[in-house]
Amino acid sequence: MSNTRDRQLDGLRTLAVTMVLYAHFVAADGNFWGHLGVRLFFVISGFLITRLLLDARSAIQYEPATALKSFYIRRALRIFPPYFAMLGFVWFVNLEGARGSLKWHALYLSNYWYAIRDQWTPWILCHTWSLSIEEQFYIVWPLVMLLAPRQMIERICVAVIACSIAYRLCWPLTGTPSLMRDLLPSASMDALAAGALLAAYRGRTDAWPQWMRLSWMPLTAAAVIALWLRSEPTTPLLDWTVWIGSEVFPLVPLVMLVGCCSSGLGGPIGRLLELPPIMTIGRISYGIYLFHPIVLSLIVKAQPWIPMNVSEQSPARFVIGSAATLILASVSWVFFEKPLNSLKRYFPYVASKDHALAPSSAAAGSPDLRSPISMRAE
Repeated sequence: MSNTRDRQLDGLRTLAVTMVLYAHFVAADGNFWGHLGVRLFFVISGFLITRLLLDARSAIQYEPATALKSFYIRRALRIFPPYFAMLGFVWFVNLEGARGSLKWHALYLSNYWYAIRDQWTPWILCHTWSLSIEEQFYIVWPLVMLLAPRQMIERICVAVIACSIAYRLCWPLTGTPSLMRDLLPSASMDALAAGALLAAYRGRTDAWPQWMRLSWMPLTAAAVIALWLRSEPTTPLLDWTVWIGSEVFPLVPLVMLVGCCSSGLGGPIGRLLELPPIMTIGRISYGIYLFHPIVLSLIVKAQPWIPMNVSEQSPARFVIGSAATLILASVSWVFFEKPLNSLKRYFPYVASKDHALAPSSAAAGSPDLRSPISMRAE
């Protein structure tokens, strides 16, 4: 794998998490920016996870049981420690009265907790809905990618995307909008599967299909209009149309953005994404996403000792909140997450006596699954 593409994907993570911070710290009605950032995270995640799994099954020594075991252990090492540390802190201090719902969040059922209640209570853990959907995705998707016939994988991805879009098209028939329409796994599988489809497609060619080359600009324009209208008062029919459009129209542009960065963008955009500070933020973006509501709650409680107004959404809140979140996420990465991530080297996707790929596999162009870049891509 080239350094360039993983560096630029780190840059995209920075873009995604910045949209989330902007939505929660600044925008008075900017939830769609945060949601778009989460959708970008989903595409990146689906792409990287599927790329790793397909690389594993292409190796000569590939064994499904070994690859599956390694996948789940490596995901646990990356995801669980900071997540449960965050939940432990919330439980210990009962932050924002969230202690009563922690069992749901500990089981990665946050999306169902909020969907069933149709309200964002407790708000301090509302961001965990997307983490729950990713974990639910991780339970099933490796089984599909490692066990399904290779020639069927792209069709499976397309089928999942189609079912997710059909799910959205059926919602206007149900009546009043609710959180459930956005928080059930069906509402996000299109973004995750689109990233997976990109990884599977790129396994055989780097060329974009002509329909994507012709449609990405009109779809981007339609997405901008739909996202802008999403915050404007509308009629019920237009509201449903705008909601569906704001979810579906950005999908192709986001996939093409991830695909271009995975190959290495040139020009000023590529150089911007590869700036060391941008890449560093992207590398710790999981911690930033995980801890930023905790920081928000604490700085609001500390308002009497802060000279700027952080009690309301404002640029001051963005500056103070983002800086504090970056510090906390950096400390977590250096002293907690990174040392645990280093244990992944003991769980390669492909087992072999010399812990390396066979020469014939390497000669065929298969990547070294033990490389630092491969592990960091997770």
